[in-house]
Amino acid sequence: MKLQVRGVMLIMLLILIATLNIGLMVAVPVWQTQMQREKEEELIFRGRQYVEAIRLYQLKHPGQFPASLEVLLKERCLRRPFKDPMTDDGQWNLILAVSAPSAGGRQQVMIAPPEAVKSMFNPQIIGVVSRSRKKSIRIYNNQNTYDKWLFYYGQDPQKMPEIILWGERK
Repeated sequence: MKLQVRGVMLIMLLILIATLNIGLMVAVPVWQTQMQREKEEELIFRGRQYVEAIRLYQLKHPGQFPASLEVLLKERCLRRPFKDPMTDDGQWNLILAVSAPSAGGRQQVMIAPPEAVKSMFNPQIIGVVSRSRKKSIRIYNNQNTYDKWLFYYGQDPQKMPEIILWGERK
């Protein structure tokens, strides 16, 4: 009799474990999607913080753009540095102003890593962009990968600028 009770208990325990596993298999993808959506919202918030900081810098120094993100901190335009939530190292690529518009009148911007910007003469940082090339859940300014979600001062959401990548010749 005791053996039968133990056998029934074992079967019930196995059924419980199987049910929990099925529940977890359903819940984990939903949880991962929700976490990605939250990171996307955070990316937009942080990117817009940099745009606002550059706008404030422009008010203090008309006609000039910061040469580094650290300048925004020193000038008290940005309260603290924000990390890119989509990358492990938290580093952003920088968006730089390009002096001449393209032949079609489209605005041109250059995307460069911070290391490259340090070696440039008088870089004019107008914004930031994620280094992550992952596909996004949300569509932002008609773009579906994070490295195309541009956050820069003077942005017109209706017009995607011509993007020049650092080291690329036009």
